[in-house]
Amino acid sequence: VIKAGATIINIPDTVGYTMPEEYYSLIDHLMNNVPNIDKAIISVHCHNDLGMAVANSLAGVRAGARQVECAVCGIGERAGNAAVEELVMALRTRNDLLNYTYNLDTTQLYKTSRLLSSITGVAISPNKAIVGANAFAHESGIHQHGVLAHAQTYEIMTPESIGLKKTKMVLGKHSGQHAFTKRMEDLGYFLDEEMGKKLFQDFKNLADKKKEIGDRDLIALMESGTHAAPKIYELDKFVVNSGNNMTATACVTLVREGRKMQSVEMATGPVYACYKAVEKIINYSFVLEDYQLRAVTEHRDALGEVLVKISDSRGVYRGRGVSTDVIEASLQSLLSAVNRMIEARDNNSENVEWAQLSEEMLARDMKVSGTVKEDVSKEYKNGQNEGRKS
Repeated sequence: VIKAGATIINIPDTVGYTMPEEYYSLIDHLMNNVPNIDKAIISVHCHNDLGMAVANSLAGVRAGARQVECAVCGIGERAGNAAVEELVMALRTRNDLLNYTYNLDTTQLYKTSRLLSSITGVAISPNKAIVGANAFAHESGIHQHGVLAHAQTYEIMTPESIGLKKTKMVLGKHSGQHAFTKRMEDLGYFLDEEMGKKLFQDFKNLADKKKEIGDRDLIALMESGTHAAPKIYELDKFVVNSGNNMTATACVTLVREGRKMQSVEMATGPVYACYKAVEKIINYSFVLEDYQLRAVTEHRDALGEVLVKISDSRGVYRGRGVSTDVIEASLQSLLSAVNRMIEARDNNSENVEWAQLSEEMLARDMKVSGTVKEDVSKEYKNGQNEGRKS
């Protein structure tokens, strides 16, 4: 194929079965036994079924490969592919053994991984290498002392190298827009006037509920604001009555084009009751395919993030909500998805095709992992099925 004009030869480990030594030997054999190999670039494509994708890719590079096929956070089929952030930081950190050049700005790694997470709805595991929330956290007393005395003792790379800037500035309810804008710029977000005003208002609303606001809170606000759904239905207010020995009741009020609509529903849980009320108000059936709840930060006043996936006969739609109140975040995420669904239904345009295509791609290329989940989706589906039977 090289003689026929091929300039890149792909050598895949399709099912992630190979060990690094074996993969090195394979690439090395090709480099030393193919007569015209100097006229082409060997590209490696490794899957992570045995957790060896990054190790195999690096072994391939050491043996002579000069192109690596990888993905942000290792997103890919089954267990995924080689994670680009792990590959490039291994090259950067261990350039004493891996002295190769690459054309990639590592300070964009953290933001890029968060962007991917916010778009796909797949949360990043806290212990994910390089970009996980705990990647630069040290709990052991000896480790903490070592980091304070000499950071390189336990930090082989710096947070700044992946785009996380250290700061001693704490934002709170008395922080002004200048301090807020400056911190967002330090995090790499340069806001136009309209977006800056909107996010600052979201920040002030959060500051009324949370004493101290950290970087992860700000990033969550940014992601929520930049991927906002069309505002067809908006949440006005809700009241929930629930307990361990009673059926949950939810009263939800939504606003559409200035008109308030209210519904009261009962269910086995507060989130389920709220979702039934929303479905009653919009007068349109949908299926809750997935519900994910996780804490963005630590402590009792942590900001909660809810990701949902709903479907109708036309396609699949995703929503996201953040709040210190998990019920409010659950409603926000559902309304985000519902508004996308209604927009697609009303427009009857490429939005539906794109939603369907996106879901097909995600079903093929992704696995949801590392999230704290409530079994709301199963409960919701069971409730719908019982309703249909009756």
